[in-house]
Amino acid sequence: MPHADPLPDCRLCPRLAAFRDRNRELYPEYFDAPVPSFGAVDARLLIVGLAPGLHGANRTGRPFTGDYAGDLLFKMLLKHGLAQGAYDKRIDDGLKLARACIANAVRCVPPENKPTPAEIKTCRPFLAAQIAGMKNLKVILALGKIAHDSVCDVLKVKKSLHPFKHGIAYEIGGLTMISSYHCSRYNTNTARLTEAMFDKVVAEAAALAGIHV
Repeated sequence: MPHADPLPDCRLCPRLAAFRDRNRELYPEYFDAPVPSFGAVDARLLIVGLAPGLHGANRTGRPFTGDYAGDLLFKMLLKHGLAQGAYDKRIDDGLKLARACIANAVRCVPPENKPTPAEIKTCRPFLAAQIAGMKNLKVILALGKIAHDSVCDVLKVKKSLHPFKHGIAYEIGGLTMISSYHCSRYNTNTARLTEAMFDKVVAEAAALAGIHV
């Protein structure tokens, strides 16, 4: 099984590697590499996102940091005792996760935020290694259908028996997977996901993991 984080110049997905190469020329100050997980391996809660945003995590090198989705995510993690410090959209803001860890289903930024099915599959062993290495893991919070389906594939359960739905929770092999609409700009702007909805699902994930403020 591979390490939970890809090598800095991973080229397993040619399209994503080529996109990174182009972005290194356009944005030489960006991190522009596979974004590693954020948080401790002994965490009880793993939050799985989709992929780095071009001008967010791909810029900063930390999941959700600088992405629009990170504004809501880190606000809720701080509220529910899953993070400490202050979030300031930069990797040196001093923010620390508390008993939680964040990783993306796809570690490299994809064009138009849309990884292909082949790219999702190619990156899945890193998610599998992440989950396998977290010996205290109790709960996985999957943000969006791609993250949900990737977790199902890692845990080797039929997606037809575990369909994606906001707020749904499944018991799988000693773990609880709870899923949410992704906290993206599109979902929040269209009210598909409201702050109250996301607040509730993060609170439930923390409670299921036995984490309390």
